[in-house]
Amino acid sequence: MNGITAAALAAFGLGIAYLRLLRPWQLRWGASDEEVARPLVGDDLVTTPTFDATRAITIRGRPADIWPWLCQVGVTRAGWYSYDVLDNLRRPSARRIIPALQDLKPGDVLPMSPDGKSGILVHALDRPRSMIWGTPGISTWVWILDPRPDGTTRLITRVRARYRWLSLSIAFSMLVEFADIWMMRRMLLNLRERVESTTGGTPGCGWQDFSGSCR
Repeated sequence: MNGITAAALAAFGLGIAYLRLLRPWQLRWGASDEEVARPLVGDDLVTTPTFDATRAITIRGRPADIWPWLCQVGVTRAGWYSYDVLDNLRRPSARRIIPALQDLKPGDVLPMSPDGKSGILVHALDRPRSMIWGTPGISTWVWILDPRPDGTTRLITRVRARYRWLSLSIAFSMLVEFADIWMMRRMLLNLRERVESTTGGTPGCGWQDFSGSCR
């Protein structure tokens, strides 16, 4: 077996491992079977997606506590709460609500470029329950905030994209395919930490009473 054949077999093996093991995990990180199967607002904007990922996390706070953090995301705004060295020009993402960034509306751009002009379009908002970002027919990023009786919120996010294999955009699509989970996971975890630091929630503890005791 020559070196080229060995490399081809190794690449084939890695591809199979990704499709069978890593991809199913990354497409549903934190989400239940019900959440993955559940139709969400905005699903109809990208039909038959190539990439269809549903992720979720429970946050100790109400939708109204979480909504302002989502409204202010973006480079040159509050950041993305992920790996700042990669997606926020090395600037730390905000750790407070910024009132001047709360008036988000359809048609606004959530910046991803250094000049703050290029990024994801806001498609629709239903305060404080859902928001849809993206371009219909190409890709969408949906956020759902479901309140629970115990005072927590189930934050569900879904990214749907249709790959255009013969377009130059396929390079960005492959970046989404292989890197999205790591950025999204970090964003959700950091978002939870920020919200709970302001609501009194303590990870692994639940709500706290005024004495600071868990209950």
